[in-house]
Amino acid sequence: MRLVEYADVRTAPVMAADGGVSSLMLPCVFSPKSHQYLALCAQDGRLRIWNADSKTLHQEYVPSAHLSASCTCIVWGPCRTTKEGPQRKKRKSEAGQTAEKPDLLALGTATGSILIYSTVKGSLQCTLDGGHNAGVNCVQWHPEESVLYSGSDDTHIAEWDLQTGKTRCKWKADRTSVTSLCVSPDGKWLLSAGMAIKMWELETKVLYRKFTGHSTMVTTLCFATTRPPDSNGLYFLSGAVHDRLLSVWQVRTDGKDKNSVVSFTLTDEPKHIDLLTSNSKEEPMRLAVVCKDGQLHLFEHFLNGPCKKPLSPVCSVQVSGVGTKASEGDTPVPVPLLAATLSSDKQNVLLAYGSHLQPVIERAPVNTSERHICLIRDICATLSLSLDTAITKVKTPVVNEKSKILVPGLPGHQAPVKATPSEPEKRKKGPSSTEMTIEERLELSAAEGKGPGKGVSSLQTDSFAVLLVQGLESKDNTILNKVLQTRKETLIRNTVARLPLPAILPLVEELSTRMQGNPNSAIFMVQWLKAVLTQHTSYLSSLPDLVSQLGRLYHMIESRVKWYQQLTRLHGKLHLLMTQVATSNSAPRVSELDHTAKLVYEESSEEDEASGDEGLPEDDSDNWEDDDEEEEEGMDTTEKHTDEEERNDEPKANGDSDLDPENESEEE
Repeated sequence: MRLVEYADVRTAPVMAADGGVSSLMLPCVFSPKSHQYLALCAQDGRLRIWNADSKTLHQEYVPSAHLSASCTCIVWGPCRTTKEGPQRKKRKSEAGQTAEKPDLLALGTATGSILIYSTVKGSLQCTLDGGHNAGVNCVQWHPEESVLYSGSDDTHIAEWDLQTGKTRCKWKADRTSVTSLCVSPDGKWLLSAGMAIKMWELETKVLYRKFTGHSTMVTTLCFATTRPPDSNGLYFLSGAVHDRLLSVWQVRTDGKDKNSVVSFTLTDEPKHIDLLTSNSKEEPMRLAVVCKDGQLHLFEHFLNGPCKKPLSPVCSVQVSGVGTKASEGDTPVPVPLLAATLSSDKQNVLLAYGSHLQPVIERAPVNTSERHICLIRDICATLSLSLDTAITKVKTPVVNEKSKILVPGLPGHQAPVKATPSEPEKRKKGPSSTEMTIEERLELSAAEGKGPGKGVSSLQTDSFAVLLVQGLESKDNTILNKVLQTRKETLIRNTVARLPLPAILPLVEELSTRMQGNPNSAIFMVQWLKAVLTQHTSYLSSLPDLVSQLGRLYHMIESRVKWYQQLTRLHGKLHLLMTQVATSNSAPRVSELDHTAKLVYEESSEEDEASGDEGLPEDDSDNWEDDDEEEEEGMDTTEKHTDEEERNDEPKANGDSDLDPENESEEE
């Protein structure tokens, strides 16, 4: 049983610079049930419908505002019962035989309007205006009624009545843009997504459940079962921008459904999904996912509860074409897949690959026992799509060789107007003087900045990313040297953030080669390597063979870090030694010392020495008697000194102290 019959694919919108959503993936979808038609919308806004059986262009429609209001999403409506041939009265045996063919196509535009195109009439049926104030990101049909749902950048969901061409209801669904919608097969539930997934009850427009788990804008929603949520058997799938995991959610009545139950591993974000449920419990669910990198992944799984580990694809399909250039030779060139749908026989897959202007449609057999399948096709030889001349009204006039071209402006139209000599010189010199090659612009910027860092930093980050991608693809060392020698961390970080994912691994390999070949440039390369590892960690961690691809870089870093501790110790010792040498050299030199004393101290009298010696005990005094005798002798001497002083004082008191001994003799 195919659940997603008229809503297999939508455009994958991404966040724009102004906060809105811009569609980088061109819409592409097969018609439901029979898959007879393929609807494509090219970059010029033209709608082309190709017949998958005859490989021819069935119809082409050019909107009036196809250049200003580009198409953002395409969805086929439910199949209608049509009558083929002239109308006549049915027989009883033919009463139950009716042909169901896809008829209506809904096209969302960037201006907020929705176009309803009829493939049966081959013309525009109606235009739905006035429901949104911004671009339409997603459109979904109701499976039973003539009702249409649309989500926009104005954060609202609109419900349209196709019979009146007006909105029935409009409500705010999210704080950010509504990027994806999906209606349940029974028509009772609606899934909407922006940064979070919300489940609405269509009858009352009441929010039933909210699911959070994606860090970026959700671009893909798809119901996987038809059972109601009351039985805990309702599952749906979701995919987001830059997310390489397709998550499966289970709607439970107890509310314990905050995390996804199953995850499918992809090589890039999903672009096209086709799902077939099993008719019995013994058959698994079949899933076909076309990624943004152009690969097809096939999965088979039983939805019976949570699964801890992410599931890998049972089979991966890649289409390659033979190289058209002489330098390529017979080397296969990858051809991107646009869309794919599963067949009920489980043996074949309907593929659409190549260019949006003229795709190749092929029903290819796929053996799921092989993990990887590469289909090599000669695009020029197998391209059997032919343009029907009755579709377009543009005709190229047939010019006869004998016809004469008349030039206006001269009487009689005898000769063409000749330009003056100065005009062709100006025309020839014009492009060469204004247009410069990338190498010349880099040299000029480097010369003006007087250095590689200043010159390159004058360029913008966008041009830096473009130059880096061009240098990696062409392996031009001149461009790579100019870009990789910048030292501004902000410029490096912004440039790495704007790089496409296929250029990450070549950049890491180039940085590893430069670090290994020229160790002096490691100061520049380490800044770029740090920005790559911080900005694209999720992408690198999702690569299965990351260890083998980054092995050389890992061994080089390990060999350098191995001697880091010993070198650090040696650096510390040398620093200490050099510091001591520098200190000794910088200290001032001391001249010869003067050994003469600046100050000499001498004792004034010998009595002081005697008095000083009296107080010291003798070493030979061994008994107390000797000490007592010495004390008595000392006392006697002191008494004698005092008596002599008193005698000397008496004559002074009598006035005889001033007389000299000579005078005394004369008086005598």
